Amino acid sequence: MYEMKEEYKIGVPHIDEQHGKLFELTDKAYMLLKNDLSIDKYDKIVELLAELKEYTIFHFKSEEEYMESINYKRLFTQKIEHENFIKVLENMDYNTVDAEQDESLVKILNFLNDWLVEHILKTDKLIVE
Repeated sequence: MYEMKEEYKIGVPHIDEQHGKLFELTDKAYMLLKNDLSIDKYDKIVELLAELKEYTIFHFKSEEEYMESINYKRLFTQKIEHENFIKVLENMDYNTVDAEQDESLVKILNFLNDWLVEHILKTDKLIVE
């Protein structure tokens, strides 16, 4: 369901590739939500959140280094948005995640979907304009 489409590409190959990985992680969350055979998804959700946090830290560092290399004037704003994203992941209430697994996955998916669409289309696209 979640996949990197042409419209999300900003024209910087390594950033586009990294955004593609974020879509893959979002799709992984979606597939976990739709997996009716798995009754207890907590461990998989925790693994997914850890992978997502680790990858986004890598991606944001890479993206910010690129922006620095081109003297991007909105770098500070991007850094703040990136920090806020990481804070959301760090502030996840794992007790709630455990008690409300599917609801938590829906919240995670909504967060990721909003971020991917809004941030890439409205913020990251400005990097190359």
